[in-house]
Amino acid sequence: MTFPLPPFGSAGEHRLQQQLGTADRAARFYDQQVRSHLTPQMRDFIGRQAMVFLATADSHGECDASFRAGPPGFVHVIDDHTLAYPEFRGNGVLASTGNMTENPHLGMLFVDFTHDHVGLHVNGAARLYTDTALRSLHPGLPTDVAPGRSPEMWVCVSVEEAYIHCSKYIPHLEPAPRSTSPAAARPKDADYFTGPRHGADQAPRA
Repeated sequence: MTFPLPPFGSAGEHRLQQQLGTADRAARFYDQQVRSHLTPQMRDFIGRQAMVFLATADSHGECDASFRAGPPGFVHVIDDHTLAYPEFRGNGVLASTGNMTENPHLGMLFVDFTHDHVGLHVNGAARLYTDTALRSLHPGLPTDVAPGRSPEMWVCVSVEEAYIHCSKYIPHLEPAPRSTSPAAARPKDADYFTGPRHGADQAPRA
């Protein structure tokens, strides 16, 4: 006898749940925690967040993980089923948005490390808009998301799943101000992991 699949989750996770005997536990999680829209509590939480982690994949399933940050509320909740965030000028690679043009599905993970110490997953489908085009549809978009910077485009997300990320293992961090001292200047981004390898071609020391 076969039972209907739960309304959330992939076929792969349901198969593993059956194999590992976790289907009942997973069903309780889907029923109690997963929603097909943003609840008022989720909307408030997103409005307080200053960063989000992104997961995208191209049409071949090749994945990319990225990160976005801005003033609290830079990810704007349009309604219970829709949110949007701005894309600003960067390194020109456009890895995440490029993936979205091939495969609109994306995952977003908001994590509050300092106050609520909890996370929120939002999965959905993305569509890219120019600033003018999205404002014509949603005039309530914030007008000064990042002072001095104008969005090159907006990512508009149709929410399909939203659910909590367990707080048990989220580290508790204390925010620290970024130093403006010249002595504390950081190296250029390119020098962190791909800078010159000093002595790399030299024979190892005895």
